[in-house]
Amino acid sequence: MAQVAVFLAPGFEEIEALTVVDYLRRANVNVITVAVPAADSTEELESVTGSHKITVIADTKLSDFIEKMDGNEPDAVYLPGGMPGASNLAANQYLFQLITKMDRGGKLVAAMCASPAVVLARTGILSNRKWTCYPGMNNNLAEYCGSVDWAKEVMENSEHIEDVPFVFDNNVLTGRGPGTAEQFAMKFVELLAGAETAVRIHDGSCQR
Repeated sequence: MAQVAVFLAPGFEEIEALTVVDYLRRANVNVITVAVPAADSTEELESVTGSHKITVIADTKLSDFIEKMDGNEPDAVYLPGGMPGASNLAANQYLFQLITKMDRGGKLVAAMCASPAVVLARTGILSNRKWTCYPGMNNNLAEYCGSVDWAKEVMENSEHIEDVPFVFDNNVLTGRGPGTAEQFAMKFVELLAGAETAVRIHDGSCQR
């Protein structure tokens, strides 16, 4: 059974986070929700409040997740968007290292809305890939990466795709925003559990 870690930081986008968790669990994927502390805090709590004031109790705290993994990686990671949720994820050095290690190993890295631009861009894994994000955030990469020069370097030969629900390029899955969360989630299901399972869940949940 595939294992997916979903990282929730204060200010995460609830639709994007929970839609993906729900559909992956319907597909019998082993999903672990991980509470990530805010960038300006060292306090770790399992309860995380999203950008629309919905509080979710995560399965584990980040420190406990790190200890349990003991240097290993899950089969996939998912970074929902929302602000300041994405900024809180981007500030976490462990996640930066995990994302780059996952990519080097060819494992699935998924991010949505703000997180492709705010979190993934600065790691360099979008270089030479097609990707998407929340409209307009692709224009602020210098801010998210820290400088114009660094943004150019880490985003070399990348191609931002507009007006699509998601983009899958090699082992990186990126999504556009809350309204595309269902389509994004079903692609995630297909990648981890197969097309037959995705069709079963699609039909059984009366998707459009």
